[in-house]
Amino acid sequence: MNIYVETQRLVLREIVPGDSKALFAMDSDPEVHTYLGNNPITELQQAEKAIAHIRQQYLDNGIGRWAVIERASGELIGWAGLKLVKEVRGGHADYYDVGYRFAKPYWGQGYATESALASVAYGFNVMKLDVLNATADTGNLASIKVLQKAGLKIKHEFKDEDGIPHYWFELSRDEWNT
Repeated sequence: MNIYVETQRLVLREIVPGDSKALFAMDSDPEVHTYLGNNPITELQQAEKAIAHIRQQYLDNGIGRWAVIERASGELIGWAGLKLVKEVRGGHADYYDVGYRFAKPYWGQGYATESALASVAYGFNVMKLDVLNATADTGNLASIKVLQKAGLKIKHEFKDEDGIPHYWFELSRDEWNT
C-alpha cells in the first residue's frame, strides 16, 4: 500500500520501518504525551513495534496512520490520517478516527489542521465513508480547535478507561463542506 496525499506543505505517505528513529524521537518526548496518557516510549524497539502494528492495519483494514513529511525540508514531522478503531471508546466501536501527532518543534504551525483536513477529504472522497469521528482530551484545547477547523463537531463527553474526560467528535458526509 503506497498512499500519498499531498497538501500545500505536506506529503502524507505510508509509514515504513525506516521511520522508526523519527517516530521514536517524537514519541519519547514527554510533552508530546501530555494528553496521551503521559506514557512516552523509552526504547527504539517500541517505535518499531508501533510501525509494525500500523503496517498490519494497512493490510487488515486498508487504512492506517500515515507519516507526515514536511515538503520544504523532507523531514518526517509526525503522523496523521485515518484509523479503523474496533475497540469501544466513548460508547462507540468500529469507527474511522481522524488523528494526528507531531513532534514538538512543529506545533502551532497549522500542520495538524492541514493534515486533518486532508484526512477528512481522503475519508469522504477516496474511501467514500459516511461518517468520521475523533476523540480529544477535554483539556487539549489545541487538538479540539484542530478537529473543529477540520469540520468535526463535539457530540458528547465521556470518560476514558482512566477516568479522564474526553470529547467525542463526529462529521458526516452530508455535513462536510468539500
